[in-house]
Amino acid sequence: MFLKVQLPWNVIIAAENLQPESLMLQRSIVIRLLSDFAIKKATKDLGYYLAVTTLETIGEGKVRLHTGDVLFPVVFNAITFKILKGEILEGVVHKVLKHGVFMRCGPIENVYLSNLKMPGYHYVPGENPCFMNEKMSKVGKDVRVRFVVIGTKWMEAEREFQALVSLEGDYLGPISSPDI
Repeated sequence: MFLKVQLPWNVIIAAENLQPESLMLQRSIVIRLLSDFAIKKATKDLGYYLAVTTLETIGEGKVRLHTGDVLFPVVFNAITFKILKGEILEGVVHKVLKHGVFMRCGPIENVYLSNLKMPGYHYVPGENPCFMNEKMSKVGKDVRVRFVVIGTKWMEAEREFQALVSLEGDYLGPISSPDI
């Protein structure tokens, strides 16, 4: 789910990058904010940071004693993406294993679909392994799949989410194939 959030942030500008012209200072603050924002990647509560939409306020700068750098408190609006239990999403298969497949869904690299959560599908080994049902519907590499999220896990060390998903439900399963 995409979320629109308003966030407070502290932006530190090095003393040598300070320009007396207000537009150059604002530009330096925005560039540093975007850089810090990209490095942060994601949080457990808000999900993946996707984009800064607007800069609401720039507070008064405070000089740091030992370095001479200036800290500016800012408030900005942003768009984030957080995967939620029960949500129906689409992903693209990037790895096929005997016991299931891994997909990508937006910024999430590890979306796992177990063979136990693919009713009617069976594993077909070979050069291009896949899961197939009796209607010849195929879940394999580069196939787009619609699924329901049954669980998520936040990995603090990697600053990313993992998800466990299922095809149990109406209108779930492969929706496109690279062969078509």
